[in-house]
Amino acid sequence: MDTSLLNSQTVELLSQITGQKLTQKNLTPPVIFLANLVTVLLGVIFVDGTVAESEKQRLLTTLYRFSNPESDVRKLTHLMIKGVKDNQVYKQINNLLALAAPLSESEKLLLIGFGYEMSAADGEIDPQEKKYLEILAKHLGIKPQYLAILEAGFTHQENAEPVPLNEVHFLLNPARFQELDTIFVKAASDILAVLPARYETKVTKQHSNISYGELAKFQEHRKQLETYCEQIYQMVKDCNERSFLPHSLIEEIEEVSKKIKLQRFRLAVIGEFSKGKSTLLNALLGEEIQPVREIPCSGAVTILKYGTQKRIICRYQNGTEEEITFEEYQLKATISENAAIDCLSEELADSQIDEIVFEHPDLELCSSGVEIVDSPGLNEHPDRTKITQKLLKDTDAVIFLTNASCSLTQVERELLQDVKTQLNYGKGNEPVNNLFVVGNFIDLVRSDKGREQVRQRIERFVKGQNPIVVGENRVHLISAQATLEAILQGTENEYLKAFQNFTQSIDKFLTFDSGKLKIKHFITQINRVIQKSIDGLYQFEDILKGKIQISEAEKQKILEKIGEASGRDIKIKNLAEIQQKEVIKQATDSWTKWREELKENITQQSKHWDSPHSPAFSQDKLIKDYINQFTKTVSREIDIWGNTKVKDVILLKSIEDLDVKIADELNAIQSEFQSIDMQIKANLSQQLKLSINGINDDFMGLGGIGGGLGIGGALAAGLMVFTGFGFIAIVLASLAATIAGSFGLGMLDFDGLKNKIKAKVIEIGFQKFNESMDKNKLPTQLDEILNSVFNSRIESASRVITEAIALYENLLEQQEKAHSETLEQREAEKMWIYQKREELEQVQNGLEVILSKCTIV
Repeated sequence: MDTSLLNSQTVELLSQITGQKLTQKNLTPPVIFLANLVTVLLGVIFVDGTVAESEKQRLLTTLYRFSNPESDVRKLTHLMIKGVKDNQVYKQINNLLALAAPLSESEKLLLIGFGYEMSAADGEIDPQEKKYLEILAKHLGIKPQYLAILEAGFTHQENAEPVPLNEVHFLLNPARFQELDTIFVKAASDILAVLPARYETKVTKQHSNISYGELAKFQEHRKQLETYCEQIYQMVKDCNERSFLPHSLIEEIEEVSKKIKLQRFRLAVIGEFSKGKSTLLNALLGEEIQPVREIPCSGAVTILKYGTQKRIICRYQNGTEEEITFEEYQLKATISENAAIDCLSEELADSQIDEIVFEHPDLELCSSGVEIVDSPGLNEHPDRTKITQKLLKDTDAVIFLTNASCSLTQVERELLQDVKTQLNYGKGNEPVNNLFVVGNFIDLVRSDKGREQVRQRIERFVKGQNPIVVGENRVHLISAQATLEAILQGTENEYLKAFQNFTQSIDKFLTFDSGKLKIKHFITQINRVIQKSIDGLYQFEDILKGKIQISEAEKQKILEKIGEASGRDIKIKNLAEIQQKEVIKQATDSWTKWREELKENITQQSKHWDSPHSPAFSQDKLIKDYINQFTKTVSREIDIWGNTKVKDVILLKSIEDLDVKIADELNAIQSEFQSIDMQIKANLSQQLKLSINGINDDFMGLGGIGGGLGIGGALAAGLMVFTGFGFIAIVLASLAATIAGSFGLGMLDFDGLKNKIKAKVIEIGFQKFNESMDKNKLPTQLDEILNSVFNSRIESASRVITEAIALYENLLEQQEKAHSETLEQREAEKMWIYQKREELEQVQNGLEVILSKCTIV
């Protein structure tokens, strides 16, 4: 719909029809379409000069599909019925054309479709009513062949011309009506359901396959690393059994091996509702697995992954889980139709499902090591949006789906900025490279010029002055439905080719961008174990050769150092506990002060809240918009407080102090190692240095121990979950119901009514906010975040100290073993050590080969 085609005549006409003084900003697409619909349906009823009671009832039944009994839409509908009837607008062709001027071809066809539905309600179409619709359709530019299709559908004729039939299906695709409202999307779907089915060419070819070659290569490299870990594990285990190497190396290589085996790419598909997310997933998978509907459908987070057999696991928020059937999955993975249409927040908030995991052995993308996340539609419900945002922190790549025929609405642009922020935490305002913006339903844009305009519109926004994304091939135009049909039928078409270009971009990004970093990180960890093992074997070889001699006094000193190291571990834990208590106290005081100032801050910011919805047509949606802006504003204030007050002021200094103290304790142990190395000519300090480097890798890019905050993603992701505290679901579930009906139609004072609604939203919003948490306590989520931040430091330091103790103990074991062996046994041990070193070096060479194949610099 092109509202720019509205003129003063149309505004005046609609003011006359409704009996209200309207302005152009009040004339939203739903208002305009409803006015046209009332006019056309009244024209059908009055064309024969008589109106039966049954016709009145049919009129109301049709129009009531678009409103609830006590809603403002219902009130406006009655005003329009009276105004159109009194002014006989249905007889005035110029007024009819003025009302319909903003409508698209699809919207005009849908309008006439409702006319045929009304006329055929008793089983046949009255000739006068049919003539009226034909005249109106001619003025609106609708082809006569399309009218024949509508007539065939509503009079239950089976035969229809294939070409116009497919064109009518094309024009009435429900995705075209999302700009109007969800209820119109459903209405278009209902009209289509009455028409004869689309004409499909029968095919007998095999299913088309979309291959993921680069991902397959990555899996080969990952499996090679698994094999190398198994080899190293066996070598280290053999060495440990002979007392050559400490047991801590076995645990370390086991941990690395576990990470490699569990490595999966996570690919999330997100966007507003009804953009075709589930159809896109089915196309990616090559199988109709996800339930599809034209209205909001996904009611739970669904994870699709590889499994040795088909099975579906439903995990609940209380920690329990159960295996369910495919039929149960189709039910649990969707919200009810009523909730989807009417945005029943109670049902959206009451779901007890945490996630549904679908395992499948034959999905090529999943068997290539990719887990696909089908998220709830962004912006359907703030709590569900929070769930989607939480998923982003563990995601390798994100597909943001928009409707190509009305791409990147203002709401979607805001959502993309939010997604960028969540993907980019800790990096300021830099564009992200793991976000793909995909325009779906490109088949609804017929001309090449139109498609190029869609691409340019998307690229100008995501790669403009304040870019959202960076990298090649991050914008794609597809038709998920046309692609899925081609895959299932084994045919080739332009949409399948475009989809293959898109999947190749995903394939290359996951392997060459994300995958290379993962492989490099794994190899670094493996090489660290190898180097520690080689250093330990060299050390024992020097003991066997007599180059390292440990006197009884030195042995006693080493035993003392073991005790001191244990003491340092306890000291670090005590220091961390003291620091943590002080941080929690400061954060609690800051939280209390922030709460006292919050309401005034929100009230000031509410002056800038806005909504495209009018109190005249959709007061319920206006209220919902203000609720969303209230929760978004509160969430933003929480995020600002968490980052500026807690993270940057309170936590940063405390963690820096703790890091310095941890570094002092570890440096002291390292200094003691160096002292022992100088006395007995060992290499303990070299081995310990590798372990300390491992800590710095844990906090890579953030300075490591003693080098800065070093908490990175853990805190940022934690604050992301912390944002909103979960109170948003409580607010939305009850606030809409509380406010609904609190205000009259109020059509004469839009701004005054909007301000009253804002004030009510703030009043009840804060009431629910305060009810959801104790005023005098720090929110549980932040407490958990702080615990995780401090615990991560303690665990990393403790791990290094444990390895230091293991090195001390192993040195003594090596000395004792060497003293107990004969000369012949020592020579055999030297040969065995030489062989194991060679085997370890061969593995290192193999790792270098994998690096070169991955072309990692």
